[in-house]
Amino acid sequence: MRYSRHLIMPEVGIEGQRKLKDAGILLIGAGGLGSPLGLYLAAAGVGRLGIVDFDKVDFTNLQRQVIHRTEDVGRLKVESAKERIQGINPGVQVTTYNTKLSRDNIRDLIKDYDIVIDGTDNFPTRYLVNDACVFQKKPNIYGSIFRFDGQATVFAPFKGPCYRCLFPEPPPPGMVPSCAEGGVLGVLPGVIGLIQATEAVKLILGSGEPLIGRLLLYNALTMRFREVKIQRDANCPVCGDHPTQTDLLDYEEFCGLGRGEEAAASHGEYDLGPGEVQRLLKQDQRTVLLDVREPHEFEIVHIEGATLIPLSELHLRTNELDTADTVVTYCHHGQRSLQAIKTLEHFGFRKLKHLRGGIDAWACEVDQEMARY
Repeated sequence: MRYSRHLIMPEVGIEGQRKLKDAGILLIGAGGLGSPLGLYLAAAGVGRLGIVDFDKVDFTNLQRQVIHRTEDVGRLKVESAKERIQGINPGVQVTTYNTKLSRDNIRDLIKDYDIVIDGTDNFPTRYLVNDACVFQKKPNIYGSIFRFDGQATVFAPFKGPCYRCLFPEPPPPGMVPSCAEGGVLGVLPGVIGLIQATEAVKLILGSGEPLIGRLLLYNALTMRFREVKIQRDANCPVCGDHPTQTDLLDYEEFCGLGRGEEAAASHGEYDLGPGEVQRLLKQDQRTVLLDVREPHEFEIVHIEGATLIPLSELHLRTNELDTADTVVTYCHHGQRSLQAIKTLEHFGFRKLKHLRGGIDAWACEVDQEMARY
């Protein structure tokens, strides 16, 4: 009865439903994309689901991560997701991995699964997942979301291109803002996640035309889909005819982010904690607190006395800071404020600091009554 609407479809039938039951899929991430993936793959009857995530549910997740509920805030995402999945279909075996994916553990994590689905939001993990899947010849169903735009494709090793064929080099650090910095329409991951889930079901059934060699692009504002053909690169260092990379890398370093302590040290000369910024503003009246977020973010919440110059306009408005002795930049979490420092240095400013952790850290440590977003 549960699968009756599948069983009466000639493309699925009893044989196809058994294929779904026998399949194992590993979900990388239990967030925006992982939510519809987990819910619908479980409902479809996929027998084994693995979920990798090391994060906890917070209130900012609830706008789009529909597998989690308000009462789950503070819980591990893998625990919340497992509970919801088994509530939908108790027959699904759910294995959770409350760990950060790394080159040390990814081989063991993916080896027992038929398909890997990438629902992550950062470049080091995407390259890591891609390379590991190529080396172990696992299909990798890719999706990404940002603001109103999403994209999806299927990377099937040696049947079509891999992620490296599409994006040979990662963008410079800070060039592409995260969803936490740039935002994402709450319903968007539902669309892209369901496309990924559909591709997984098709691969298991062996039916239809998968998105191998085709990148599907979606814009929610215009409600338009378009398709771009992508070719396997014969010179790809990972999946090419003569691969030059045969093992996993340090992907933080590959993406220009450096190792944790080294990266922190490289920014250490600019860093000030929230309490340090508060003391500096009290001691030196010529210190300018520069907010480099967008006007709509400033309207949500800002630190009293701050000057607003969005990062995109900063190179045109540096003259407004000529009277400052010291400039302390801040944004939401600290990424854009470091970019602002580079811009100001280019224009000759020397006494520069930034608020480590951005206004979110200020709200946590200095002004707990301040709104967070």
